[in-house]
Amino acid sequence: MTTPTNSRPVAVQFTQVARHFGEVRAVDNVDLAIFDGEFFSMLGPSGSGKTTCLRLIAGFEQPTAGSIQLYGQEVAGVPPFLRDINTVFQDYALFPHMTIADNIAYGLMVKKVAKPERDRRVNEMLEMVQLPGIEKRKPSQLSGGQRQRVALARALINHPKVLLLDEPLGALDLKLRQQMQIELKQIQHRVGITFIFVTHDQEEALTMSDRIAVFNKGKVEQIGTPADIYERPETPFVAGFVGVSNMIRDNAAQQLIGKAGMFAVRPEKIRLADAAAEVPGNSYCADGVIREVIYLGINTRYLVTLNVGGELNVVEQNMAVSSTEALAQQGRSVRLIWLKEHTRQLHEV
Repeated sequence: MTTPTNSRPVAVQFTQVARHFGEVRAVDNVDLAIFDGEFFSMLGPSGSGKTTCLRLIAGFEQPTAGSIQLYGQEVAGVPPFLRDINTVFQDYALFPHMTIADNIAYGLMVKKVAKPERDRRVNEMLEMVQLPGIEKRKPSQLSGGQRQRVALARALINHPKVLLLDEPLGALDLKLRQQMQIELKQIQHRVGITFIFVTHDQEEALTMSDRIAVFNKGKVEQIGTPADIYERPETPFVAGFVGVSNMIRDNAAQQLIGKAGMFAVRPEKIRLADAAAEVPGNSYCADGVIREVIYLGINTRYLVTLNVGGELNVVEQNMAVSSTEALAQQGRSVRLIWLKEHTRQLHEV
């Protein structure tokens, strides 16, 4: 796994970091470089090690082995309150008895910042998260999205070098979550600090991130831009976890690709054609029969049983196709055609 060249300083560096809980290897020899000012996402299913890595950065956990550096300084044994880091949690962790202003200003009060300066910075934060005028309310008087913004304002008011976000949008409904994805990225651009975002939601990671680390069983399987991760997956896990991929292997790989191995192609990259359609020289093809048609409004998914064995998913956008026309394709013999460049050979980690 290579780290891209980057002129910005490294904000967080993991070198062979491990965290074991008895026999459980929650984090297993992870190497990672996160750059200053980057929106970096740790993506993976529950138990993959991403949250443990976040807690290691925050100082809530200590590594079993390896080195963690923040801006070049080793932080092993450094307590959380001495790290220039703040965290936004999924449950917001706001004080219910305090006003919004006091919640946001809490870190400044601990540092004994004078009240006029606290008030000025609270108002500045409320403007930034688009909640001016709510400073006298209590958390119970706010919606989930508003409480999320307040938690973000409280975390940013001390101007930390790194902001950690532990699945902060998980409690929101879909529409609000999508809105907050856009707003979070805009806020990160404005403040310019390093955001490290933990999520199991691939859409969140693809929407907001400059780069993504995909975690599986305590290891990082791939690091790259959203386009790298989606268009050029390196392992079967990444291909299957981020989006939907067709896996071509064994006899089908030998017949269709011309060599042994495991290959992936995204469903939207495949074109449905007539059974006798000509195949361009820069493409692969597979013949089969449409077994199932799933009409989804914006697009239609076709499940095609291949003559060589196995099955491929094909997704086509419904530009001029009605549900009746789409469903009538079931049982049709077809030729599937896709560009060779859209076929990725995969390797087990």
